[in-house]
Amino acid sequence: MRVRLRILAVAATLMAAPPLPAEILDFEALDGWREDDHLQALTTFLGTCDLIDQPDWRPICAVAADVPQDEASARSFFELFFKPVVVGSPPALFTGYFEPELDGSPVRSGRYQYPIYRRPPELRDGTVFHSREAIENGAISGRGLELAWLDDPVDVYFLQVQGSGRIRMTDGSVVRVGYAGANGHAYRSIGQEMVRRGTHSMDQVSAPEIASWVRNNPGAGRELLYTNPSYVFFRKIGTLNPEDGPIGAMGRSITTLRSVAIDPKFTPLGAPVWIEKDGRRPIRSLMVAQDTGGAIKGMQRADIFYGTGADAGAAAGTIKDGGRMVLLLPIDRAFAMLEDD
Repeated sequence: MRVRLRILAVAATLMAAPPLPAEILDFEALDGWREDDHLQALTTFLGTCDLIDQPDWRPICAVAADVPQDEASARSFFELFFKPVVVGSPPALFTGYFEPELDGSPVRSGRYQYPIYRRPPELRDGTVFHSREAIENGAISGRGLELAWLDDPVDVYFLQVQGSGRIRMTDGSVVRVGYAGANGHAYRSIGQEMVRRGTHSMDQVSAPEIASWVRNNPGAGRELLYTNPSYVFFRKIGTLNPEDGPIGAMGRSITTLRSVAIDPKFTPLGAPVWIEKDGRRPIRSLMVAQDTGGAIKGMQRADIFYGTGADAGAAAGTIKDGGRMVLLLPIDRAFAMLEDD
């Protein structure tokens, strides 16, 4: 019910929002469109299509479920029922995220001294709770809220940034955790703070560089992390198979290099999104808007899910590229947006 209400709230926001700058394209204008794997994109789209509770999407989702499982049929489906729409003004900003795999313990012991917490029962959505600094200095310790203990405070921080992860416990078991809420403080970028302080230029900032600097400067690093007062709480997820991706904002598993986190003020959750990412590892691919993130703000903004584990983290951590983001919207909605503009 909570996921359903969240999607309805996003839909209401979109319908009430002022007109957005938009341009309708032809599919031939999408760089690399014919070379993509549209059947894989369709499979990802079907994973959350039934959760888009808006009248103009329902018949599309019904048809999608009956599309023959071949590449030509999948591409024809998207071309028949959607129009590509550029919302906002490129260049876009693309970043990457992943599901970490970390070592941990169910109890505090030895090197495992840094907790991740379940959501405190008194925390209500929309309210402001203790800051990161207060929590890490014991504001909620000793209450039995600890889900697991990790061996690195930097891993705790980046687990919160990613929003989900797998923890290998000392007994050999693996616990998967997912986002359960936040403390209500606005997210502040650590990278931007480093640039503001003059320790780094913008082109030097990346997740690996932030982690390395904080580990090499423990005192100053801890204080640096406090400048982001936002703090994320977790829950255990026991319903996922090992091959499943983590749970996204729509309450379903997300898919490696097919799911993106977006700003739901401008991009409907569940919508197909054509990604033209430039940079060292260019991408031309149809993905689906199935997640959100505290740092993902704006019309031309997306965070690409790169998968699980260290290799995925190494790939995701260096992504900060331009390009173009194109929504695929139901035809009537696409033309209505253009008329409003």
